[in-house]
Amino acid sequence: MINQADTVFLILSAALVMLMTPGLALFYGGMAKRKNVLSTMLQSFLMFSVVSLIWVLWGYSIAFGPDVGGLFGSLSWFGLKGVGLSPSPDYASTVPHILFVLYQMMFAVITPALITGAFAGRLKFRSFLAFSILWATFVYAPIAHWVWGKGGWIGKIGALDFAGGTVVHLASGAAALAAVLIIGTRREFPEGIKPHNLTLTALGTGLLWFGWFGFNGGSALSA
Repeated sequence: MINQADTVFLILSAALVMLMTPGLALFYGGMAKRKNVLSTMLQSFLMFSVVSLIWVLWGYSIAFGPDVGGLFGSLSWFGLKGVGLSPSPDYASTVPHILFVLYQMMFAVITPALITGAFAGRLKFRSFLAFSILWATFVYAPIAHWVWGKGGWIGKIGALDFAGGTVVHLASGAAALAAVLIIGTRREFPEGIKPHNLTLTALGTGLLWFGWFGFNGGSALSA
């Protein structure tokens, strides 16, 4: 049965998590060189459109669809087929299923955006776009199923990760490390890069901090 209070709370939580991606854009944009500010911020904002489309078409189905060997969900929910206003017995059973999709989509959006700080100003736009599509499909969605999906193998062994310590932070951190190892050392090393606008970074930090209320609060409700 749908609980109105839970529904309103999860809507607000989704909005707060959504706010974190523009906050991340400001955070990284302030830390980058002046000439790279636009491209750095655009990478975060681009995730809204690209990852949202992936999530609706096949990402959610891979992450939370009917289990296939504990590794990923089947594509039976492709295009959100069969996902509607009725609560899901497996995921957030007191809110509309489609709202749970929206809330989880905000996590899917910000996770690849987190990686962009590792290669700010060093990756061509088309390369970044291809990387994001492949990473969201073949890395994020399966890991989300392992931990959060019904039947996922990590969830089965008792993992407690209601707010994304593994799915979001560990996965994006490992991807960022792999990216910098492949791309190599920056030319500015060891002198480093001076942030061009710490005011933007401070504002972005505040938005990220504020968004945590939705990040953790909404996750606790879902759990």
